[in-house]
Amino acid sequence: MKYRTIGTDPATRREVSVLSLGAMLFGTVTDEKTAFAILDRYVEAGGTFVDTSDNYAFWQTGSVGGESETVLGNWRRSRGVGDEITIATKLGAAPLAPGTGYVDNAEGLSAAAIRRAVAGSTARLGMERLDLLYAHIPDPKVELAETVREFGALVNEGRVGLLGVSNHWAWQVERARALARAEGLPGYEVLQYQHSYLRHRVDTPSPLSPDGELGTADGNLLSMVRAEEDLTLVAYSPLLGGAYVRADKPLGVGHDHGSAQPRLAALREVAKSSGATVNQVVLAWMIGHEVPAIPLVGASSVAQIEESLAAVDLELTEDERARLDAV
Repeated sequence: MKYRTIGTDPATRREVSVLSLGAMLFGTVTDEKTAFAILDRYVEAGGTFVDTSDNYAFWQTGSVGGESETVLGNWRRSRGVGDEITIATKLGAAPLAPGTGYVDNAEGLSAAAIRRAVAGSTARLGMERLDLLYAHIPDPKVELAETVREFGALVNEGRVGLLGVSNHWAWQVERARALARAEGLPGYEVLQYQHSYLRHRVDTPSPLSPDGELGTADGNLLSMVRAEEDLTLVAYSPLLGGAYVRADKPLGVGHDHGSAQPRLAALREVAKSSGATVNQVVLAWMIGHEVPAIPLVGASSVAQIEESLAAVDLELTEDERARLDAV
């Protein structure tokens, strides 16, 4: 396994594996026994960075979420897991009532909602301090300053370690970071966005914004990560839900555009030359990129996490990287 440091403050920064494990479907689609086996293999291989959210996975059960955090908490207790494994969770997008969703009835990012969500996540995960806490989606009803101050207060109180943000426009991220700097508060240092070798279109309206897909790592966001040394990019859905390799999972409209087929051809060429799978090439490309990302991979079996783990040791040649980046 390889590792990198996230965060800058010696009191809260963490050394994490360059491959993160997503627990989104643990406790719903993936039963607890299988989830435990996946987690055990990931940790055995040196993995130390697990991701969840307080709303995972409400859409599978019609609940308000919390199933994934509950399974992770059960695993931590059963295995005696402590500070050696970094657990990241998110708040703000849990529906307030069963049968609703994050678009029409989200818990939001008010100070009161943040406090309630942190208390719930802490209890389900069995942690005294959350290692990394993300603002999951924007809350247009709440001023950014209120969210920034509450997140900062939680760090200063020792209830949260690092702060992150997901699915916000780049201007919202920078404005929040500027507000935190101005008030001497801890700010966002980890960004979680959809990112992969095939780039997602950002010009089509989405459920959260009529202006486009705000959850995608576009040029504005990538340039921010390139310029700001304290920022880390965590890339969710790096393997596009299996669409790189599975005929039954075609590319969605967001990825099926002009550059898709040439890029897929380049991936297949590099997979052949390197002796790796297409998925492994995608992950290795991201980990070793000039603007590196930590891929956040899901798994529904031990075999799936094994394939992703092998990508960490895949060293693409300069020629292979040039072939991928030339498209």
